[in-house]
Amino acid sequence: MNAEDLGRLDTVVQRRKPLVKGESLFRVGDPLRAVYVASEGSFKTVMISAAGEESVLGFHLPGELFGLDAIGTGQHRCEAVALSDARVCELPYSQLATISTKLPSLQTQLLRVLGQSADRDHDHLDVLSRRQASERIAMFVHGLSERYRRIGRPADDFQLPMSRDEIARYLGLVLETVSRGFSRLHDDGIIEVRGRRVRIIDAEALCLAANGGGGLSPEPRRRNTA
Repeated sequence: MNAEDLGRLDTVVQRRKPLVKGESLFRVGDPLRAVYVASEGSFKTVMISAAGEESVLGFHLPGELFGLDAIGTGQHRCEAVALSDARVCELPYSQLATISTKLPSLQTQLLRVLGQSADRDHDHLDVLSRRQASERIAMFVHGLSERYRRIGRPADDFQLPMSRDEIARYLGLVLETVSRGFSRLHDDGIIEVRGRRVRIIDAEALCLAANGGGGLSPEPRRRNTA
């Protein structure tokens, strides 16, 4: 949802108190009371193993709908954690149909999210089982860029809301591999990385790398600093 529709959403739904970084919005087993749209900040959804190991299931940017994992069973199957200080619009599930009639963009997004849920699960499984590490990282950056574009934010120059470690847990890689992958994309002149800031230099090459079409160069090319 774009900024204008997020502003309209604020007027028709309940707003929760602000969350601080690391605070949980909902936990595994919590009953379905509402679905959510972050108006500020981003979230990750995670599962925690019996041994305390965290698996990242997804990331949710401002303007994106999440919390739909509980619709099937009535209970949340994962935990949503704020990646930074955040504010959310809470859409009571019992009133979702009424709210959607006032905001056609919300209704469109709700249908899109429901329809694409199975596709995302399939695609993520494909990434984890068949894609090389370099492809996974390029796909992640490319996908994040497209999501920023859809919510009306700059798609070629953005701040990563998540850490490298959280990206690694999402992509099924180790931290060192993710760090090397970002460095290689940087050295190949495809993206520029400064901490968490990412600037896409060559969108076509990034798309090619994300889809396995040639990938990254065997050895980093020297960046042109002239």
